[in-house]
Amino acid sequence: MAAFKTLDDIGNISGKRVLVRVDLNVPVADGKVTDATRIERIAPTIAELSGKGAKVILLAHFGRPKDGPSPEFSLEPIARATAEVLGRPVGFASDCAGDTAGSAVAAMNKGDVLLLENTRFYKAEEKNDPAFTERLAANGDIFVNDAFSAAHRAHSSTEGLARLLPAFAGRTMQAELEALEKGLGNPARPVVAIVGGAKVSTKIDLLMNLVKKVDALVIGGGMANTFLAARGTDVGKSLCEHDLATTAKQIMIEAAESGCAIILPVDGVVAREFKAGAACETVAIADVPADGMILDVGAKTVKTIGEWIDRAATLVWNGPLGAFEIEPFDHATVAAAKHAAERTRAGKLVSVAGGGDTVAALNHAGVADDFTYVSTAGGAFLEWMEGKPLPGVDVLKK
Repeated sequence: MAAFKTLDDIGNISGKRVLVRVDLNVPVADGKVTDATRIERIAPTIAELSGKGAKVILLAHFGRPKDGPSPEFSLEPIARATAEVLGRPVGFASDCAGDTAGSAVAAMNKGDVLLLENTRFYKAEEKNDPAFTERLAANGDIFVNDAFSAAHRAHSSTEGLARLLPAFAGRTMQAELEALEKGLGNPARPVVAIVGGAKVSTKIDLLMNLVKKVDALVIGGGMANTFLAARGTDVGKSLCEHDLATTAKQIMIEAAESGCAIILPVDGVVAREFKAGAACETVAIADVPADGMILDVGAKTVKTIGEWIDRAATLVWNGPLGAFEIEPFDHATVAAAKHAAERTRAGKLVSVAGGGDTVAALNHAGVADDFTYVSTAGGAFLEWMEGKPLPGVDVLKK
């Protein structure tokens, strides 16, 4: 049984006003949505609620408006895109609270879907202001949170409403929480984590948490250079946070005390310039030239990572192994991703991945659909990996 309330616990909702917090923070160009992935993910929850006769009222933010209502941050174009994905009309109200929203909700019939305007047009939203939360709650009988990506924020539309109305997790939120539980909450062991990206400084909390929870931690990307340098390796002109050597050493000490193996590159793909098709060579980590930059891990390291993936029952992945955006420095990330996908398809691995660069890298490798779960939640996924509480999830617990 789930530790949090889901739509399976909701009961009869025919004719009920259901406020659904969703993630519609999608890319828009020239008034059109260019990637509808996040809309597609919330479609099952909307369809289920509507199919049961609920009046489905969508709450969402879009961008970071600083000075109140602004046309460039309006959700109106996204209402049209949502209608296209759902294959049915989606109404739009030009406010998320007050008379405008109230009148639009009052005009709804059973099964209708209505999108309210950007909640962040009110500064009170991000302050989780009780009076504003009550204004939002006035339009609903039930609250469903289907936006895990916003669950790390204690805002009126994510945490506040769950304290005023009967609150449940939508199907997307449920899938995310169940996948994360398999990833780090109660995982099948051994657990291997792959963490890449540019800087250690952005992932100190993450690394400190992981070394206490996983059996092996593979470190790649620019952050691996910081660990190598802390061990006394000359990484040439590679991206490296030399001032974090002490932090890197402490993480390695914590890992040793917890019985977590740290896997660092033993070879690297080195170039003198960072551009597509740049001349490059693979060298042992000890032989990085003074004027060279490590832009990917080498074949021996890829082989080692593959062997750890073979041992793993659970894989958690955040961040690429190299500068995957530019060929040929995408090789290691693609190779490891394809290997993990193959093991997942064979039923031998539970693979959970997340973070913007990670999603882009798995899409680049063509294997995002083959992982057990790929989170598009960004900051919420990272804070979950860091072991931090998520206010929007905690209020849904039974």
